[in-house]
Amino acid sequence: MKRAALLAAASAFVWLRLLGYAADDAPETGVFTLFKFEQAIGEERYEIRPASLGPGDTAGFTLTSKFSFEDRGSTVPLETTLQFDRDLSPVRFTIHGETARISTIDSEVTLAGGMATIREGAASRREPQPPGVFTMAGYAPPSMQMALMRFWNARGRPASIPILPRGTARIEPRGRDEVMVGGQAVALDRYSVSGVIWGRETLWTDAAGRLAALVSVDAEFDHFEAVRPELRNAVPQLVARAASDGMAGMAATAAAENPAASRQVAIVGATILDMTGRKPIRNGTVVVADGRIAEVGPSSRVAVPPQATVVRAAGKTVMPGLWDMHAHFEQVEWGPIYLAAGVTTVRDVGNEMEFIAAVRDAVASGQGLGPRMLLAGLIDGPGSRGLGVTRAATPEEGRAWVNRYHDAGFDQIKIYSSVALNVLRAITAEAHRLGMTVTGHVPDSMTAFTALDAGLDQIDHAEYVGVAASQDPGEVIAELKRHRTVIDPTLALYELLARPLNQPIDAFEPGIRKVARELEAPLNGFGSPVDTAARQRARLNDSLALVGRLHRAGIPIVAGTDQSVPGHSLHREIELYVQAGMSPFDALSAATVVPARVMKKLADSGTIEKGKRGDLIVLDGNPLDDVRMTRRIHRVVTNGRVFDPASLWRSVGFQP
Repeated sequence: MKRAALLAAASAFVWLRLLGYAADDAPETGVFTLFKFEQAIGEERYEIRPASLGPGDTAGFTLTSKFSFEDRGSTVPLETTLQFDRDLSPVRFTIHGETARISTIDSEVTLAGGMATIREGAASRREPQPPGVFTMAGYAPPSMQMALMRFWNARGRPASIPILPRGTARIEPRGRDEVMVGGQAVALDRYSVSGVIWGRETLWTDAAGRLAALVSVDAEFDHFEAVRPELRNAVPQLVARAASDGMAGMAATAAAENPAASRQVAIVGATILDMTGRKPIRNGTVVVADGRIAEVGPSSRVAVPPQATVVRAAGKTVMPGLWDMHAHFEQVEWGPIYLAAGVTTVRDVGNEMEFIAAVRDAVASGQGLGPRMLLAGLIDGPGSRGLGVTRAATPEEGRAWVNRYHDAGFDQIKIYSSVALNVLRAITAEAHRLGMTVTGHVPDSMTAFTALDAGLDQIDHAEYVGVAASQDPGEVIAELKRHRTVIDPTLALYELLARPLNQPIDAFEPGIRKVARELEAPLNGFGSPVDTAARQRARLNDSLALVGRLHRAGIPIVAGTDQSVPGHSLHREIELYVQAGMSPFDALSAATVVPARVMKKLADSGTIEKGKRGDLIVLDGNPLDDVRMTRRIHRVVTNGRVFDPASLWRSVGFQP
C-alpha cells in the first residue's frame, strides 16, 4: 500500500474509533501551545465529544475550542464550536472573539437541507451548500486546522475543499522532516495548506496522523505558530523548514511569472527619470547586462544589443525600482507582491531570524521569488509587553544578540519598545563597532532625546518624533539634525488605523479593491470607532505636518509601510508625502535614492547610472506630473528578469 494511502487509512482509523464512541466514552482532548515570533504567548485547549445534533436526535460530535494569548499587553481570546455528523460533514460552526490585537471576528454557518445560512457580523445570507464543503474561518484556531486535515483524509484527499463562510482550501503533501527534541529525532509529515488564510500555511502531522505543529501568520500578518507541548523546543527548526519549503513552493507556483533571466535587457523609448536630480531624458534607452546597467542615455546614442530582451516603452517612464524601508516579510507571498508593486528592495525591520534568513538566502540564490532583502534584527527587552524571543535584559545579552545578527549577515539592529537604557547603549555601541546602524522604536522608558543620545540612528514611526515635537518642535529638529537621524514615518499605516470604521478604505486606498478574498475581512477590520476616529485623524494630520516640517529642515525621510494593504500602501505613503508638502521628486526620492544612501548602498543602487544594479520599473505615466502614476506599473526589471506585474498579482490571488 502506498504511503499516502496508509496515512489516510490511519487517519480514518482515528476517526472511526471516535465515531464509535458511546455517550459515556471519554472525549478527545488536546492542547496546542501558541507562539508569536517564536515566543510562547498562550494556548488552545480543545475537546471533541459525542453530541446530539438537534431535531431527530441525530448522533454526531461537537468540537469546542478555547483559545487565548497575551500579545504585548493585549489579551486575545477566541472561542470556536464545530458540530459535525457521523461521516464528518459539518452541521454548524460558530467563532467569536479576536484573531489578533486589532482584528475581531463573529461568524456562524449552519448547514441544513442543502442550504447554508451564513452570518458574518451583522450581515447574513443564504446560499446553496456546495458539495464536500467544510466550515471554518481564516486565522482560526489550530483545532480547526486539525479538523480540516481529518476531513480531507476521510474524503480521500480531494484536490480542493470548498470552505464556508468563504474560500477554497488546497492541501499538498510536501515531504517528511525530522526535528530534534530532547536529543531524539522525531519524524513529522509536512503539508502545505492554502486558501484558508491569504497564502500558504505549513502543517505537520505525527506518526499517529495527529496535527502536531502549524507555522502560519495571524490576522495582523505577524508570525504565528502552534505546536503540541512536547514539540515546544522544536519551533525554530519548524519555522526555518517552513520558510525554505514555502519559498520553493512559491517559486514553483509562480514559475510562469518568473521569466528566465536575460543576459541583456533594453528598455527603449522611455522618459528616463534617473533620480540623480538631472533633467529627465526624453526618448531614452537603458541597457542592462548581467543584471547591471551597461548604458543609459538618449535612444539616438545608445545601441540596443542584437540579443537583448527589448521592452518597448514609448510614452512611458522608467525609474529606479522602489524601496520599502519598513517591511515585515512574514510569508512567502510577499515576494511576488513586492515585485508586482515595483518594489525591488525591502528592509525587513523585525522578523524571526530563522525564517527571514532562509527567505533572504532563497531569493539571493534564485531559489525564491522576491526583491533584494536587507535585514534589521529585532531586539526587545524582558517583560509581558516584549515581542519575540530575541530579548536582552542586560548589556551583555544585548551585545551577544548584535554579534549573532552580524554573523548571520544582517545589516542593522531594530530596537523594540521594552529595551532598557543601559542595554540600548550597549547595543548601539556594539553595532557601531561592527559597522552596523540601529533603527527602531523609542523604548517606552525613555524620550526620543534620550534614545538618540544613547546611539539610536534612525526612528521608525512618526509618532515617536511627534510626541517630543508637540512640546518643542524646534528643539526636536535641532536634535535630529545634530544626530543625523533618519525618520521612517509609516503614514499610510496611521491613515488606515485612523479611518472611521464606517468609511470605506477605498475612499483613500483604491488598492483595497484588488486584494485576495481572504484579506478582505481582516483589512476591513482596521480602523477606529466613529467616536474616536476624529481624534485619530487629528493625530494623523499632525504627523503629516511634522513630516513636511522635517523634510524642509533637511531630515532624511525614507518610505515604509509596516505592511498595511499589501503591495499598495507604499504608493499611498509616497502620495501622503506629497500631501505633507514634498515635491513629487522628493517624495519619490524617499523610496529610491534616500534609502540607498541611508543603507550605504548608493554606489550600487537607488539611481539609474552605469554600473549600478539594473533594478528598474516602467510606468505608464510620469510620476513627476502625477505621483499616483507609481501605481501604474507596466514592467519590473530585476536580476536580468522582466516581470509582468499582472501575472505576479494573480499568482497570489490579487487582481491586477
